[in-house]
Amino acid sequence: MAGVIAEKKVLLAAPRGYCAGVDRAVVTVEKALELYGPPVYVRKQIVHNKHVVTTLEKRGAIFVDETDQVPEGATVVFSAHGVAPVVHEEAKSLSLKTIDATCPLVTKVHREAVRFADSDFDILLIGHEGHEEVVGTSGEAPEHVTIVDGPDDVDNVQVRDPEKVVWLSQTTLSVDETMETVRRLRERFPALQDPPSDDICYATQNRQLAVKAMAPRTDLMLVVGSRNSSNSVRLVEVALEHGAGSGHLVDYADEIDEAWLEGVETVGVTSGASVPEVLVRDVLTYLAERGYGDVEPIVAAQESLLFALPNELRREMKARGQTDSGKVRHDAATHLH
Repeated sequence: MAGVIAEKKVLLAAPRGYCAGVDRAVVTVEKALELYGPPVYVRKQIVHNKHVVTTLEKRGAIFVDETDQVPEGATVVFSAHGVAPVVHEEAKSLSLKTIDATCPLVTKVHREAVRFADSDFDILLIGHEGHEEVVGTSGEAPEHVTIVDGPDDVDNVQVRDPEKVVWLSQTTLSVDETMETVRRLRERFPALQDPPSDDICYATQNRQLAVKAMAPRTDLMLVVGSRNSSNSVRLVEVALEHGAGSGHLVDYADEIDEAWLEGVETVGVTSGASVPEVLVRDVLTYLAERGYGDVEPIVAAQESLLFALPNELRREMKARGQTDSGKVRHDAATHLH
């Protein structure tokens, strides 16, 4: 009996790729290069994406690990992940011109940390030890912050007063894993307070929602993103947890192993919040050339959030007579081709 030829198809997640905070950060570096000319220094990777960093380097951005690597008096951009107050102090001591591209949603968590520390709470910061965002947030109140690196770390937590404990989180975590961590923390500390509003950012949640919807129908999930991108790594994990046959993280289409496609009918495609759309298009082209030309969008949410450019840039643009609404054009396809 002749076998039925399965129809190959792609499920394409929406939303995917650039979030408003990443768009703002990338445009900040592009605009700084335009206004001040190269070189413009950037402390850490502006966002966690290899293609973005390489492209900006070609335009004259110089990425450094620490503030003291920036020449005295030069311009430095702080990355979207945020920095601790001590970094601002270092920059001031070196007479650096600073442009703070911290995502406003990360800034919100910083402010929460300061407020709860001022009220003498123990702050349980759920996040990955050593991640730049976690380093920056904990640096706001280091004597009050304990980092909780996932559910398995809960038993190690010690607090001064179990009646004065609050949890905050890194913005790019798995929603499910974070809620499991909170559940276990609350078993130990029943008086544990929640943050005033959700710390995990809208974009992280929306991209995970799309993957959850796609995963049960997906033989292979391809997530476009870099390995140091927390939210991209989480998307692969979420896909596997919710039924995808297999899942891989790739920076570029040419990293796809053709062996992954053997016996695969349905490929899910998405991208992390720091990934330009051009890289997703390359993956879709790669798949179309191999018979996966039928693309079905899977829409989990609509996004329209816009963030204003940093005040430092807006003041400079105004001084130079440049008109600008102050809002970043949130279109991932417009940058970094």
